[in-house]
Amino acid sequence: MSITTPALTLWHHARIAPSADPANLLEDGALLVRDGRVEWIGPLVEAPPSARDAVRMDLGGRLVTPGLVDCHTHLVFGGNRAEEFAMRLDGASYEDIAKRGGGIVSTVRATRDASEDDLFEHALRRLDALLAEGVTAIEIKSGYGLDLETERKMLRVARRLGAAREVTVSTTFLGAHALPPEYAGRADDYIGLVCDVMLPALARDGLVDAVDVFCERIAFSLDQSRRVFETARRLDLPVKMHAEQLSLMGGAALAAEYGALSADHLEFLDEAGVLAMRRAGTVAVLLPGAFYFIRETRLPPLDLLRRHQVPIAVSTDCNPGTSPITSLLQTLNMACTLFRMSVGEVLAGVTRHAATALGHPDVCGEIRPGAWADFVAWDIGSLAELAYWSGLDRCAIVVRHGRIARDARRVHEGRDLDGGRDTRVRRETPHVSGPAS
Repeated sequence: MSITTPALTLWHHARIAPSADPANLLEDGALLVRDGRVEWIGPLVEAPPSARDAVRMDLGGRLVTPGLVDCHTHLVFGGNRAEEFAMRLDGASYEDIAKRGGGIVSTVRATRDASEDDLFEHALRRLDALLAEGVTAIEIKSGYGLDLETERKMLRVARRLGAAREVTVSTTFLGAHALPPEYAGRADDYIGLVCDVMLPALARDGLVDAVDVFCERIAFSLDQSRRVFETARRLDLPVKMHAEQLSLMGGAALAAEYGALSADHLEFLDEAGVLAMRRAGTVAVLLPGAFYFIRETRLPPLDLLRRHQVPIAVSTDCNPGTSPITSLLQTLNMACTLFRMSVGEVLAGVTRHAATALGHPDVCGEIRPGAWADFVAWDIGSLAELAYWSGLDRCAIVVRHGRIARDARRVHEGRDLDGGRDTRVRRETPHVSGPAS
């Protein structure tokens, strides 16, 4: 729940990194926000005349970045796979787990059995963990239903999450995630269901912002992926792909052929795929949580991506099987330590490049005139601290569309801001001083 904020506000007394770039820091900066969008940004002493009518919001000298963007998640699912995690630690193979009814089939079963309200309540807890770290935009995929009604249920939950919290939710249909048990040995028939029934119906319902497919030997072939992309094209929906995670299939090049927003995972990506992505403007989304959790040893080709100037995003990949992670800041640390990315690279990866991977580079991911006023004020001395600390809450104030979505400094006795039990405020920030004179 957001806190009411005046329509014209001047946020000041801040150190602002408009693009989360450590080399581009605006000291004693200010933001003029009108009706939820940034109207002006610059040094306070250069504020335009219209700022005189604004209510001033003092950010207390904090460091300000764009709101963070988590551009690849599977946030809605039933159950969890903690027992399988323990089994793997005891030496069980994927086949052993599958024989006992585990693996993705167990998540599909749990998701089909769960009510919409149940899925919503559990997903909301995961979402709240991400929002507490400054996330203001997120992608949520379906893909654990693998039938029309459950995929619809998952996507409805994703829409509800966006309505329940101050966050921009982009929904992605991932019906081509795995082969459901009832279609064992009939992958082409299942892709026919995805293309002829599921995707058109969900698009008519207004539940789909983009379409994804898992192109891999254990999932779907290039030809099957192409069928999904052709259907998406007819429906005028953008595409993305889980590509080259476990082997080199040529999926990234296929995704680029269709102008994909992103190709994700990419541990086995080759130079031909990199070049195709560069030409198409397709973002490379790296997922260090999955790399860590499944103990992968092959690194994504960072040098190739850098050399050919492919934009690189970073995301949690929050899911029950291979990345049960609900901390985007922890993911930044993983990208630095496991993938040897720089602080500047990972911060760009969860702001402007992640926004491009969602198809929204014009409205989020940077603080600039015309964009939504989505930003975070941090209790840190340098941007490097965002990738440095683990488990230390440094997120002080979150603003989305010009409204305060979180104020960690404004604490009520016994409840947070929305608890409603006690209205006595022990400390309040930002300080509101009234219209500028």
